[in-house]
Amino acid sequence: MRAVLGRTAALAGAFVAGAVAAHAAAIPHLVRLTRDLQRSRERILASREEERRRLRHDLHDGLGPTLASLAMSLDAARITLAGEPERMDPLLADVRDRLATAVGEIRDLAHGLRPPALDDLGLVAAIESFAEGCAERVDVRFDGGPAELPAAVEVAAYRIVQEALTNVRLHAPDSTAMVLLRRDADLHVMVADSGPGLPDGARNGDRPRPRRGMAAMKEWAAEIGGGCTVTSRPGGGTVVSARLPLPAPGAAGYHHAPPGHRNGHP
Repeated sequence: MRAVLGRTAALAGAFVAGAVAAHAAAIPHLVRLTRDLQRSRERILASREEERRRLRHDLHDGLGPTLASLAMSLDAARITLAGEPERMDPLLADVRDRLATAVGEIRDLAHGLRPPALDDLGLVAAIESFAEGCAERVDVRFDGGPAELPAAVEVAAYRIVQEALTNVRLHAPDSTAMVLLRRDADLHVMVADSGPGLPDGARNGDRPRPRRGMAAMKEWAAEIGGGCTVTSRPGGGTVVSARLPLPAPGAAGYHHAPPGHRNGHP
């Protein structure tokens, strides 16, 4: 009996020691993951604040003075109309030209907040439109349907695909590409091409030289709680894969896309 108890105690001690050793070995990995997550959050916050700073600057120092100047010009035109009506034509022409410039600035600001193609065409058609000329052939497919996609997810998916196809156009314009969007509990996005793939150093496991486009894709996915990876295929070509979480049905989540474009087309 004592021998059995001794063996049991030894086995229990070995199990505890193994669990402690495994836990201790996992701690550095968890620390690295925590640091990486913190750095990712810091980059996202910095990028968001920079975008807000730019938007405020454009509104305050660009569009604001333009509109104030237009108001003054209209006051001058009103006074001129009362005393020298023959001088009205050049004044109104100047106001018209400056108003057209202001409209262009407003349009640029709106485009920076949300790609207009999403509202004009819907996600699928917007991707198809952008894909024209990016490669010899680009096939776009959506499994599961884009109906009722949250607006934030729609924008992130479009920007990731847009950046991936831009890289194809710049580095492998003679290749073919495929854009696959698949919807289940999450939205999965994949862009694969038949080009040369990532640089040799990245294929061999070395840390690739940072690229703004690759970092931006990861940030767009991380902003809504998802993830994005960029890898090379064994036979050549690059694969961009992203997972974008979707809120559960009926749960409070992101705002949905405008109802007029729920099927991917107007």
